[in-house]
This record gives sequence, structure tokens and C-alpha cells, in this order.
Amino acid sequence: MTDSSIGPRVALVTGASRGLGKTLARFLAGEGFDLVLTARGSEALIATATELAVFGTRVRTRSGDVADPEHRRQLALMVGSLGRLDLLVNNASELGPSPLPELAFYPLPELERVYRVNVVAPIALVQELLPFLEHAQGRVVNISSDAAIGGYPGWGGYGASKAALDLVSRTLAHELRDRGISVVSVDPGDLRTSMHQAAFPGQDISDRPLPEVTLPFWAWLLNQPSGAVSGHRFQAQADRWEVLA
Repeated sequence: MTDSSIGPRVALVTGASRGLGKTLARFLAGEGFDLVLTARGSEALIATATELAVFGTRVRTRSGDVADPEHRRQLALMVGSLGRLDLLVNNASELGPSPLPELAFYPLPELERVYRVNVVAPIALVQELLPFLEHAQGRVVNISSDAAIGGYPGWGGYGASKAALDLVSRTLAHELRDRGISVVSVDPGDLRTSMHQAAFPGQDISDRPLPEVTLPFWAWLLNQPSGAVSGHRFQAQADRWEVLA
């Protein structure tokens, strides 16, 4: 990551009120990051910020929809108030209808919504925050899924959007390299979250691990040279992580 000698590092995490986003926010606060957090649910987001007060870092919150251009502009203003952006985590995701429909019968307005949140919004946030990322030589982390490569029945809408996000990540890594910005995509693996439960309505998902299982990966990633990892796709629950030439 970047040099923090000129002040605390700053991270923006979307979808930060619960699940993986909340776990990441807590981890980053523990690492001394100041935070800008967003999610659609204002009460849960405020509760998350309150829990993070124990770390003593600055935490700014704004509830809203990352698919909304005005909300993205407001997030950029909040980042500007903190002076820099070292890490952008595009974690907010739209699962789509539940139960998950087959692609042949997928409601197209809802499919478009999945793409607006999972593909367009991460690109738009990079565009909105590009000056801050370039100034800090920052990093973008796009949260992917094993559905991006699985071809699982019912997961086609969500999986296709995450496959597109993987390609977006690789492309941005090439395009932004000369600006000093690194980009990676991360498949966190199956987790015991409310979104994963929505994908399996009425089923018991207690055998899935909690998001905290990914913490060793995030500690590893933050300690890797940005240029070495940029353009790569990682599995957070893998037995080990390495950067292949």
C-alpha cells in the first residue's frame, strides 16, 4: 500500500453495513484507516460506524444506492473532505430476484439492475474518484464471486455480472498502471451472509463460514506491493495466495 507518513490512509467501502463489507470496515479501522462507508440501510450503517468508534479513526457514512450518480458524487465529496483515497472496495452487490431465476426467464429490468450495481457502479466510482486514487497511488478491490466462472443454474444473472467485473478489473489494471493505481478482483468464497441466505431461501446455510474467515487474506493483500498484485484475481479462502508471473 501507499506511504502513510503524510497522514492516515483512507478507504471507501461500499456495502459496508453488514456481511463482508462490515468485516472489512472493521479490519481496516483496526489497521488505522480512516473510512468512508456506504450502504443502502441507514440504521445498520450508523450502527456499524458506532461500533468502529473504538478504533479512534475517522468514519464518515452516507446511506444510498451506488447505482445513483448523485450518491456517487456525494461519496466523492466525503473522500475529498478526508484529503486522499488509498483503497476503494467495490463490495456492494445486487443478487437479483430470489429465488434465483433461470436466464431464459430472467426479468430483464431486474437483470439490468444487477448490472447497474455490480458492473456500472464500480466503473463509475473509479471514474468519480480517479484524482484521489491517482494522488495516493491507491488500490481498487472489486468483489467477485465463484459464480463468475461456475455456470451454476440460477446464478446466470449474478454470475455474468461478476464475470464482467473480473474483466473490468483486469482492463482497469492495464489502463491505470501508468497512473500508479492497482486493481484486483477477489472471490471471497461462500459465506454466511444475508445475501447468500437470499440465494437459498428457506435453506440452512449455517455450514458456511462467517466473513471473518477471509481476514488472513486481507492482511496478506494489504502487505503486497501494489504493482505485483494488480490485474490478478484472488480467492480469499484459498489455502495460500501467490502472484504468478
